[in-house]
Amino acid sequence: MTNASHNDVHKDDLHVSLRGATKVFRRADDGSEVHALGPVDLDLKRGEFFAVVGPSGCGKSTLLEVLAGLSTVTAGTVTFEGKPISGEVPDGVGVVFQEDACFPWMTVADNIAFGLRQAGAAEGEIRARVEGALALMGLNAFAASYPAQLSGGMRQRVCIARTLVLQPRLILLDEPFGALDQQTRLLMGEELLRLWRETGATIFLITHALDEAAMLADRIGVMSARPGRLLEIVETGWPETRDSTIVEKPEFGHVTARLWQWLRAESMKSVGRMDRP
Repeated sequence: MTNASHNDVHKDDLHVSLRGATKVFRRADDGSEVHALGPVDLDLKRGEFFAVVGPSGCGKSTLLEVLAGLSTVTAGTVTFEGKPISGEVPDGVGVVFQEDACFPWMTVADNIAFGLRQAGAAEGEIRARVEGALALMGLNAFAASYPAQLSGGMRQRVCIARTLVLQPRLILLDEPFGALDQQTRLLMGEELLRLWRETGATIFLITHALDEAAMLADRIGVMSARPGRLLEIVETGWPETRDSTIVEKPEFGHVTARLWQWLRAESMKSVGRMDRP
């Protein structure tokens, strides 16, 4: 495990870049400003798995929304494949949120096909891509099922498949397994690692779970209490072929302990307990 700078990405490998990215919100009630994020400087390597952890309310989701084009920065720049991100989800970017976003009146296959149909893809292409996504996510037997007939983990697979079918080069995940139990989260984490290896996409994961970040990511960014800034970037050093058995290794405990060292004081700040022992 090593600590890595945000500036050590070779320009040929650069996929996403943030420079001085800052977000300030204005309260609707009294017009006062809330400094939610930044400044943040970060480079993401093409094809890497990057996770972000931080205390509640530190701006992790705001950072993801900026990368997704769902929110614009107040200051600084954000680019994807060399082009500015601003105001809309860029082509080649897919987003998966924690909330169950399945349409209950649609079958699994129709849920997965939804984005392609909205984009006006030909039915032949839709059918081929949906079949591929069903196979990749192990959902072939459930193509004609409805979300209410599936477990929470299966429904989240459908949401991920609906993103994958669009063939994104950058996948943004906001607490995708937060509502699942620990065992299911580990298994879903293994599925996510397999998909990452098979698709070659760059993955950016927001999570509260230090063990989840430590198992999944090549590098982990640790954020401060609000306004969210990057305190440290921890490089895990895991092989690309890793799975959940990595949690059995002593090095895994070293990574999670290092993350908690950085986060303990910041988490106490966020709940207002810095004056307690």
